[in-house]
Amino acid sequence: MQKIQAQGVHHITLVGADRQTSIDFWEGLLGMPFIFEQPNLDNANESHIYFDPGDGRLITVFTREDRKPVQRRTPTDVGCVHHIAFNVSRAVWSQTQPRLEAHGIKPAVRDRGFMDSIYFEDPLGLLIEYACYKFEPPSGYTHADVLFAAHNLRVARGDRAIMEVHLADAIESLVESSTKSLSADRSPKDPYRRTEPTLAHSNSK
Repeated sequence: MQKIQAQGVHHITLVGADRQTSIDFWEGLLGMPFIFEQPNLDNANESHIYFDPGDGRLITVFTREDRKPVQRRTPTDVGCVHHIAFNVSRAVWSQTQPRLEAHGIKPAVRDRGFMDSIYFEDPLGLLIEYACYKFEPPSGYTHADVLFAAHNLRVARGDRAIMEVHLADAIESLVESSTKSLSADRSPKDPYRRTEPTLAHSNSK
């Protein structure tokens, strides 16, 4: 028996209402270009519209002109999608709340330890998250590599969730393990060679 190895998300398809509602939300509010449209090849009564979420992959929506938005939270039963999260830069994340509020949307802002998140619903009640990582992975590594290392540190220390200290220590560990140095001893050092009385005097100022 062998695995069937995936290599990333190809696309996510949602059931929409009329096409303009989806175009106005995904492109008009979230800035995802509307890149092409064709019939739903499995249902001639529906259109299939495609958006680029920013990484060249796809968000697609089945639409029908006789369907209207129902503004209530989509089901969160077992097997249902809870929310979809999109990566944004710190600059965009900092502007998300005031820009949503300008549209009359009251988002929920959360600190997730390893990232900051803002949650809001689309016009059909699907929960959307804009997420901004608090760290950049070292060269040659991914965010997942850092989170895996941070998780192991968090578990070893008995902490409840990944926090910034775990991320910083994980990045230090990954850099040390993947790069070479002429130093025989790469443990932390005090380059200032300060003594305790000097430190105490400095702190009293």
